[in-house]
Amino acid sequence: MGQGLLQIGLTLCIIIAISPLLGRYIFSVYIGSKSLLDPLISPLEKIIYFLVGVSKKEHMNAWQYIAAVLYSNLCMGIAVYLLLINQQTLPWNPTKLATPKWDLVLHTTVSFLTNTNLQHYAGENTFSYFSQIAALSFLMFTSAVTGLAVGIAVIRGLTGKPLGNFYVDITRGITRILLPISIVGAIALVILQVPQTLLGPMVVNTLEGETQYIARGPVASFEMIKMLGDNGGGFFGANSAHPFENPNGASNLIEIIAMVAIPAALIHTYGFFAKNSKQAWLLFWMVLGIFLVLLGITVAGEYGGNPLINNLLPEAVPNLEGKEVRFGWAQTALWAIISTATMCGAMNGIQDSLMPNGSFATLFNLLLQTIWGGIGTGIIHLLIYLILAMFLAGLMVGRTPSFFGKKIEQREILLVGLVLLIHPMVVLIPSAMALLNHVSPSGITSPDFHGFSRVIYEYAAASANNATSGGLTNNNLWWNLSTALSMLLGRYVPIIAILLVAESMAKKPLVPKSIDSLKTDSLLFTTFTGGIMLIMTALIFFPVIILGPVAGGIQLAAGT
Repeated sequence: MGQGLLQIGLTLCIIIAISPLLGRYIFSVYIGSKSLLDPLISPLEKIIYFLVGVSKKEHMNAWQYIAAVLYSNLCMGIAVYLLLINQQTLPWNPTKLATPKWDLVLHTTVSFLTNTNLQHYAGENTFSYFSQIAALSFLMFTSAVTGLAVGIAVIRGLTGKPLGNFYVDITRGITRILLPISIVGAIALVILQVPQTLLGPMVVNTLEGETQYIARGPVASFEMIKMLGDNGGGFFGANSAHPFENPNGASNLIEIIAMVAIPAALIHTYGFFAKNSKQAWLLFWMVLGIFLVLLGITVAGEYGGNPLINNLLPEAVPNLEGKEVRFGWAQTALWAIISTATMCGAMNGIQDSLMPNGSFATLFNLLLQTIWGGIGTGIIHLLIYLILAMFLAGLMVGRTPSFFGKKIEQREILLVGLVLLIHPMVVLIPSAMALLNHVSPSGITSPDFHGFSRVIYEYAAASANNATSGGLTNNNLWWNLSTALSMLLGRYVPIIAILLVAESMAKKPLVPKSIDSLKTDSLLFTTFTGGIMLIMTALIFFPVIILGPVAGGIQLAAGT
């Protein structure tokens, strides 16, 4: 156990060390500071701005920013759907893969468009190289940068600045953040034996004299933006448990850091915009503290092992079901918690085989959406809870609730309430329909507490834009269309609402500070905010948590 905990500790130390550095760099990108990349990137950006017809100095109001997000995403979604539905006639299809059914193509398009990458298919036998590169990889960049741009716009608005220009924000996000890091990371993965080729499957003869076809492709470039953009969709069906996506400990470390790097850094970026690094560090430690508790719960379950198996052995062994031997129980537990905490959803083991402790922790991550949260969306939900906590604290002590010196009023609270309520609505309502319907549960392979957890997990992953599926047989009309709707509502409703909140707060006049004004950069207020997050999430989802992983754990402990 000592070695596993040491690996986890060293990984977290690296994350803590790099997050403020990357946070400052992201801040410098979005305030237009010069960097070493300028000679190479600035001419390219000028060409993009000219073609799009925008000015770097042009600012949008909330509805203009929302319209730009929705129109651009709609156009990209239509273009990708047309590419995927015509896959059979397009190049770079060495295995002559046929076009999938329309509902799977629609689900996949929506999934990658919303930065969810929830896959109801195995990549190597469903989509061609051209589809994976021109369609899915393209959306992995644009969906991630859309979330990043919205997150930055919200931070600007809440700190009293103009929202900015969506097209400028996504251009900077791709050219100065995602693309440079992805290129360096992809080269590192190629060095570590991740394939990057357009050749077809390798044909080999086995020891039994049979012929075996080994799938390969442009994996390294796909894998890096999948992790850095918290997309999570795998080039292969086995995702990052596949040796071609994640061959060894070094690649595993790179991919773990890539998952959490930007979501963790954005907390510090917020601190730089707000000129309050103290509050940023308090929020960072709060998030890290909750993360460590959930990680500890998972580690305890995986190291303790399955009691039904251990009862048959002379000594207890960790839970090794669904684990890759090159990673072991510790790295699989760490990956599962980071993956669901960042809404990435990639897997380096079979997540469905985690002990009930891990099932509870990963599901709770999806229900919280703030530990660390997705790119842009994580900091958005964290700021939502800050506003709510300030509003409740003000009411409790009889002071006018304010945030950054501006009053929090009815309009803001109604929009904040919408953001907080849309997630449980698009998780619980379709889950209830799936469990009550006599057709859709055909995908539920275990009609017990674990099967119940799988259904909740499926819709929680869809709404939270997390790629991991809950172990269902879900490639049919019901699951494809219902989860697509959850993905759309879970993605765009919060974006619209929070941008309106940001603009509303930006336009308000400053309230004069008084000696009894509530401070957001105190340990007490930060603890209060964390308590609000945990209590609200637990109360809203208490029944499904009890009927799912908690009941499954009790059943397992009872030996049934």
